[in-house]
Amino acid sequence: MPTNTPTRDEAMALLKQYNSSERAIKHALAVEAVMRYFARKAGEDEEKWGIIGLIHDIDYEQFPDQHCQKAKEILTEHNWPEEYIRAVVSHGWGLFNDVEPISLMEKTLYAVDELTGLIAAVALVRPSKSVMDLTAKSVKKKWKDKSFAAGVNRSVIEKGAEMLGVDLSDLITDTIMAMREVADEIGLAGNTSSQQNTTGN
Repeated sequence: MPTNTPTRDEAMALLKQYNSSERAIKHALAVEAVMRYFARKAGEDEEKWGIIGLIHDIDYEQFPDQHCQKAKEILTEHNWPEEYIRAVVSHGWGLFNDVEPISLMEKTLYAVDELTGLIAAVALVRPSKSVMDLTAKSVKKKWKDKSFAAGVNRSVIEKGAEMLGVDLSDLITDTIMAMREVADEIGLAGNTSSQQNTTGN
């Protein structure tokens, strides 16, 4: 059966078929934006990188114990290209499988997935509740507090930065810049946007 190169609309529809929580969708949108940003920076295919970022956690909400494995099954059923499937599976390297990220696209996804979660967590405890005024320095300050966003695997981020051959601070800065592009959609525009968040979070 021929593979189907998915459109963003198809990827979003598939994501929402398996994920209903606002948190899961916001995380997917954040990772998509970061992947697009890094693709542009590297002169790579922004659409492909973005779609892979959007779909990477498709199975996590329903099948957390089979993360990446179920994603492979779902995407294979929908005739997604092997390159897309491998990239999604490889972000679970060392945690859920032994599929090592090889390409620049795979290494980038591996490096930024956990990082977007940490950045979101840091932004939400700031007075502005926003990424618009967030800096790498603030993120690194919270980084050292292991009880803060304890679920974020910092060693994965460090390993990812090492694999990409980039400084951790630069990786954090670029990821923040990318997340600013979708700040409204991911709920991190905070008090700096016209839609003020008065309820807190």
